[in-house]
Amino acid sequence: MGISENLKYVRHEELDYSSWDRCINSAENSRVYALSWYLDLTALKWDALVYGDYEYVMPLTLRSKFLIKYLYQPLFCQQLGIFPEPAMETAGLFYLEIIKRFRYIDILLNSGNKLPDISGIDKYSPRNNFLLSLKKEYSSIREGYSKNTLRNVRKGEKLGLHYITEISLKDYIELLSNNFPSGVTKDDLDKFRSIVRFCRDRGIGRLPGIYTAENRLCAAVFFCSWKERVIYLNPASNADGRKSSAMFFLLDNFISAHSGKNIILDFEGSMVPGVARFYKSFGAEAEHYNIFKINRLPFFLRWIK
Repeated sequence: MGISENLKYVRHEELDYSSWDRCINSAENSRVYALSWYLDLTALKWDALVYGDYEYVMPLTLRSKFLIKYLYQPLFCQQLGIFPEPAMETAGLFYLEIIKRFRYIDILLNSGNKLPDISGIDKYSPRNNFLLSLKKEYSSIREGYSKNTLRNVRKGEKLGLHYITEISLKDYIELLSNNFPSGVTKDDLDKFRSIVRFCRDRGIGRLPGIYTAENRLCAAVFFCSWKERVIYLNPASNADGRKSSAMFFLLDNFISAHSGKNIILDFEGSMVPGVARFYKSFGAEAEHYNIFKINRLPFFLRWIK
């Protein structure tokens, strides 16, 4: 059997979750976003491409509009793509298969995925993630902070901010909902609440927070631990937190508590210059991943999302 015959389109209801998660778990480029339970929480519907006996897999996160099915990137899923990373020829088969099946694709691959030169792909657009290794001792990591970051950490100390390793989900969601970005719906917030609850139940989620000297919660973030990565998800600060630069103080305390360990702090990155500058100010380095995009829809439907 040729390698192309080994690649199958598998509908969601036919997937073997145990084999799927075993493949994601053992992949060198493993990401929590690709686990079956995480996809069930974030994607409206997902099928998959499966190579051989779950040797390589690629989740296909689906939407439809005007009876047209297309691939999109779910909210709270930074990187998907192929797991583990196959040879270039095999990667090309995955991409050719989705191009054959879908006329509109707008997805994010993972940083380990190879990029074969395939006719019909509008573009691979690079995006930046930012990673900070915590293997070194705290003093060494702190030497990589920018002057502005050091100044903001000291500011928090002078203002009497204090770091709590775990706050309640209720308090975090209340802080987040009052300071959520525009365009994010109540359904999105409910979905994220489910992710946080599920991760905490599995022992891979934590909710540190910062309180003012008057004991008011002013900043918090959700950290999801997967393999060696600890992912920084949906930080939230209120007016007190922004005024006191509390997120600098939170991250410094987290880094101090977990330095010297085989951990990578995954900031999830941003293409917004100010946000990227914030991550780099702790000494984080860029990791690149790509958007995979094609649009072969009729002109009058090209705005589909």
